[in-house]
Order: sequence, then C-alpha cells, then structure tokens
Amino acid sequence: MSRSSRRDVGVPTPIADYAMIGDLHTAALISSVGSIDWLCLPRFDSPAFFAALLDSDDAGRWTLSPTGSVVDVRRSYLPDTFVLETSWKTPEGEAEVWDFMPLGDQRPNIVRRVRGVRGSVTFQEQIAIRFDYGSAVPWVRQTTYGDQPALLATAGPATVIRRGPQMQPEDLRHAADFTVGEGDVVDLVVTWYPSHRDPPPPLDVDRALEVTIDWWRDWAARSKPPSPYDEQVQRSLLVLRALTDEDTGGISAAATTSLPETEGGGRNWDYRYVWLRDAALTISVLLTHGYRAEAEEWRGWLLRAIAGAPRDVQIMYGIGGERRLHEYDILELAGYGGAAPVRVGNAAYEQRQWDIFGEVMVALHGARAAGLQETEASWPLQCALLDFLEENWQSPDRGIWEIRGEERHFTHSRAMVWAAFDRGARAVREFGLPGDARKWASIAERVREEILDRGYDPRRNTFVQYYGSAELDAALLQLPQIGFVEADDPRMLGTVAAIEEDLMRDGLLLRYRTSAGVDGLSGEEHPFLACSFWLVEQYAACGDVRAARALMDRLTSFVNDVGLLSEQYDPVRARHMGNTPQALSHLALVRAADAIAAAEKGLADELPNVRGESEGGQAGQSTDAGSAPAEIPTDLGNTPQESRAQADIDTPDLRR
Repeated sequence: MSRSSRRDVGVPTPIADYAMIGDLHTAALISSVGSIDWLCLPRFDSPAFFAALLDSDDAGRWTLSPTGSVVDVRRSYLPDTFVLETSWKTPEGEAEVWDFMPLGDQRPNIVRRVRGVRGSVTFQEQIAIRFDYGSAVPWVRQTTYGDQPALLATAGPATVIRRGPQMQPEDLRHAADFTVGEGDVVDLVVTWYPSHRDPPPPLDVDRALEVTIDWWRDWAARSKPPSPYDEQVQRSLLVLRALTDEDTGGISAAATTSLPETEGGGRNWDYRYVWLRDAALTISVLLTHGYRAEAEEWRGWLLRAIAGAPRDVQIMYGIGGERRLHEYDILELAGYGGAAPVRVGNAAYEQRQWDIFGEVMVALHGARAAGLQETEASWPLQCALLDFLEENWQSPDRGIWEIRGEERHFTHSRAMVWAAFDRGARAVREFGLPGDARKWASIAERVREEILDRGYDPRRNTFVQYYGSAELDAALLQLPQIGFVEADDPRMLGTVAAIEEDLMRDGLLLRYRTSAGVDGLSGEEHPFLACSFWLVEQYAACGDVRAARALMDRLTSFVNDVGLLSEQYDPVRARHMGNTPQALSHLALVRAADAIAAAEKGLADELPNVRGESEGGQAGQSTDAGSAPAEIPTDLGNTPQESRAQADIDTPDLRR
C-alpha cells in the first residue's frame, strides 16, 4: 500500500504563502512560517529533495522558526534580489532569517542565516531529509569537518551535507535548538553533491551573500520598468530570470509540478520544463526591457534543442534540451491537499501544436529588430521550420492549451501559422535574408483567408475557438499581439465582447469553457491569470486605458506578499491555484504594464514595435505587395460599443 493511500495529509499551506529562492539552476519554496517544502536538486526538473508541498513532512522539509509564541512575523526580498528576509518578533526579542541560494559557485547550496536584532530569540530547526520525491529515506550519520558539526545524508547517487549547530535524531528527522542574542549570527547550510565524491569545503557565507546580492541587483538595474507598475514588473522580470538556467539558457515554465488547478482535482501537470511557447514569449519581454544577452542564450538553447529534422520538433524539452519527458505518477505522494495524481514528466511533449512555430518566429523576428545578428545556423533553422510547416500546417493540432481530446483546427494555432510565414517573408524584405518572401507571404495570405472564412462567426461577430465551433477561447486575445488584426478592428472588438460574455467569471477570464468537453478531461478549472492580463493589453491597445487600469489594478493585487503569481486564481476564495511561480503569468503581467504605459503616454503607435514589427509595417498585413489584407466588412451586426454594452449586462463592468 502506498503511503498516500493510508494517510490524511490535512489542510495544505496556501500556495500564495510560498516565497521562492533560487540559484539559476533550481528553486526552493519557503512558507511564511519558515518551512522549505519544495526543492529539486540539482535542477528544476530533478527529483524533489523536499516534497512536503505535495504531501506532508514525511516527504521531506526543512523548518526554521522561533520556539514558543511569536508576536509578529514579516518577510520581504532584499530589494531587487531573491534573498528572502524574514523578521521574527517574540516576547523575548527580535531576530532575522536570511534565506538564499548562492550564485556563482556552480553547486547547489541553501543558506539560512539567523541574526539576532535585540533581546534573545530561541530557534528550533527541524530537517526531514528525503530523496526521489520522498520515496527514499537516506542513510544519515553525524560527523565533524574541522570544528563544525555536520550531518551527512546519502541515498543512491546523491548526498547532502548540512552544516550548523549539533542536531539530535527524532524519528527519521533531526532537530536542533539554538539561541541568538543581539548581533549573534548562526549559519545553517545544506549542500548537495554526488555521493561518489568527497564533501565540498565549507561555504564562505559572507562572501556568497555579497556576490549573490550584487549579481541580482546588477541584473535588475539593467531594466527600467514602466510606472505605475514598476514594482510588480521588476519582480516579474526577476522571476523570469530566476526560472532560467544559467548554463543551458532553458527557461522553466514554473518551479513546481502537480499543484492543482482546482481543489482536489486531477488537472495536475508538471511544468518544470521548457515550452518553446513560454520561452519565446519570455524572450520577447526580456528584449523589450533591454536583456539582449538572455535572448542570445535562449537562441543558442533553441538551436541545440531542436537540432535535427524539423518533423521532430517538440513543443517542450527538458532544461538541457532533453526530448523524452515520459509522464508517470508518483504514487507515494498524496498530492497537494490530496489532489492526486502527482505527475512527473509531461505527455504533452508528444503533441502536435502548430502555434509554437509562430511564437518562435515572432520571437526571433523581435530579436532581429532589437539588433541581434543571425548566426550561421539560426536563419537556416528558421527556413527549415517554414519548409516543414508549409507541408504540414493544414493538419489539425491540439492547440495552445494542450488538450487531451481530439485534434482540431484551432483558430489561434492557425493565426500563429500565419505569423510564422509573415515573419519569414518580412525577414527577407526587411533584413535582406535569403528566402522566398513572395511564397511565404502568399501562404500567409492563404492562411489568413482560411481563418476569416472558417474561424470567424459573422453572425455573432467573433472569432471562434476552432473551425465549426461556436465556443470562445481567451487565446484569441493574442491575435492583435501578433499583428493578425488591429486591436480596434470591429471583428476583434466583437471577439472581446463575446469572450467577456462567455468566459468571464467573477471579473476574470477562463481559458475556455471546460464544460464543452474540448479538452477531453473531467473537472473544472479556475480563471487563468495570463488570459486576464491579455485582456488588459487589449483594452490598452484600443485606448481604453480606464478599463485596462481597472483590471490591471485588480490583477496586481493578487500577487502575494513577495510579488509572486501562480498559474490560476480562485476569485471566490481569493487564493492562488496551479503551479507557482508561473512564468506565463509574470510575462503577461509585464506585457500588460508595457501596454498601459504606452497608451498613457500616447505612444500606441509604438506598441507593434514591442512585438518586433517594423516601422513601416502595418499590423495584420503581409509585406508582399501582391497580398493585400482582406476587406473589413461593415455589416458585422452589433457595433463594438453595442457588443461591449451587451457583454456588460451579464458580466461585471471592470471599468467602474
């Protein structure tokens, strides 16, 4: 019998209660009561070392907090860093704990520095060391290195060493109590290393802290976030960097696996991998904020990951470009709040999703517009992708949301196919690269005409989720973002009104109606945060700054106390849901803030340049002179104002 089948895991710590620290290879989640409940070592997608987040302390955790009563506890990151400072006040005194993962030494360390501020505070440390998602209880022994006590824990290929005050065994755990007075400093350090090697030397914590703070602040100083959301944007940019592996350039979609989309539900997925879509969108955002080196790193990762036959291109890869991401269940873990199964791997890596070609081409076009020179391999790779897409784009796919139902002709996927060929043609015409611009522009126009014929419902004046359907999809909000239509095109305004009417729940957007059965899964899900940020961007691009600000203010109020966002949000119970922190949520926040800033400054004409548009290009139009955009019909039913008014009858008016 598995452990999860015979134990009640109790009420879980709220997802929003977790802060993240990281070392650009992996990340740990720390609760507000000082418990590290999630950590994979040595990489984001490695087996979990602490997995209590998805079970209980039996699956491994590391707690540190004062003994006895606590008068007050507050936490925040040191400005522009991922060094977490937690201030504890007790009746006897006050102390601080600084949690961080050092940068620059190429080995996984977790440091917990305790410093006395006034009076005296007694702390209790407890550590339950587990390997392989809590399934392996290690062999543990206590020893000393120099004059410092150490705890060694080994299971199979991995060992961790914990240095700090002497610990005592307590039922497959270890604990230590120690007291700090004013000015006292106690360092607790856990280091992972391969078990066949000798323990690494002790860490110079003072030096590691200095280097880590300086690195994060130097990186953050290179961006100038737009007001009035500069604080949220800066933290979001930092999150995107923290989720990027410094060795490979791979960008993890989230730090966690299997945090559920609904309470107790089975929509639990592993997001610790690199999606071409999310990574491409992240690079576009980072380029907008001046992070050119990161774009070059990701392009290098892309060239390595998808090297080979274009037919073998996947939607996602491991952090280092690994291709086999077989999905299986961890039966030993009960799941967050009992939401089983806990999944490792992601079967979606085998899916066909045509939209990734468009997102990659848009991102690389943006890189060219930002001044990145093509390498010997980068442009031939793009040409090969377009050649493959030319032969195969007519086939159905599973779309941006990775449905596990039947393949369909998703309108969003088709629009991204259009974007791929459009950017290919423009690369030739605007940057002088070799290629058949006329052919690619002609294909783009064919795709465009098909979408307007089969993916648009003239009766309701809206684009639809997939051909032949009356369903809506929040991903359609990306059509103006890629330049397929203008944001104020009557067809787009009709689509916005229909999305507001069909997909808005408590003022936030669902991805699509799960009740329609398109995804082949049971259960429901909560509003998807990125979709609501896309709606902010749409409002701003149309000049409706009041609506954009109203929704943006609400969305940014959902960040937790240290500025992090998960994948979804439950507006009824006011809590985060899904994997966290979510790259897509944070990059959509940055785009939305950028759009508002541009609209408020009267620079709406510059918004296409954020997408890598040319100065002379017109959104929604191929650069081939022989391919004019389709005529915009004037008899579309309701006017945009009437459509919005109709939507407001059934949904909250976010502009009030």
